[in-house]
Amino acid sequence: MKTKLITREGYQQLQKEEDYLWRVKRPEITKVVAWAASLGDRSENADYHFNKRVLRQIDSRVRFLRKLLPDLKIVDYSPQQDGKVFFGARVEIENESGDIKAFRIVGPEEIYGDAKDYISIDSPMARALLKKEVDDEVEVMTPDGPVSWFINKIEYQT
Repeated sequence: MKTKLITREGYQQLQKEEDYLWRVKRPEITKVVAWAASLGDRSENADYHFNKRVLRQIDSRVRFLRKLLPDLKIVDYSPQQDGKVFFGARVEIENESGDIKAFRIVGPEEIYGDAKDYISIDSPMARALLKKEVDDEVEVMTPDGPVSWFINKIEYQT
């Protein structure tokens, strides 16, 4: 089961997406569908069929967002988090080979799209890092076995 946590930025982004789909994109596609339907025979009308499919996808995403948004709990930064890894932290880790990875721990709904350096709070890496401090060693189970990582840096967006 997915954790129902989200950062304030992530929540606002989902709200913007829902608003854009409902107020801008859906009316545009509805006009195209109406125009294509006015051309007559719909059985071989590619514009009509394609845009009806797009309209169904928009409606599905809007329904999903409208159901999801009220259930999410926004987690804001708190000064008490400083020094330890919690939700919303930007973490830099390094393994014994010197490989460095940096990412932000966020809710599962935030890791899609342009968020290349985000990982879900539900991921094994995030779960292993929670409540740890700089210079702590963390062991993460991977398909290839356990891997050790050292925490180099912890930062929070304020």
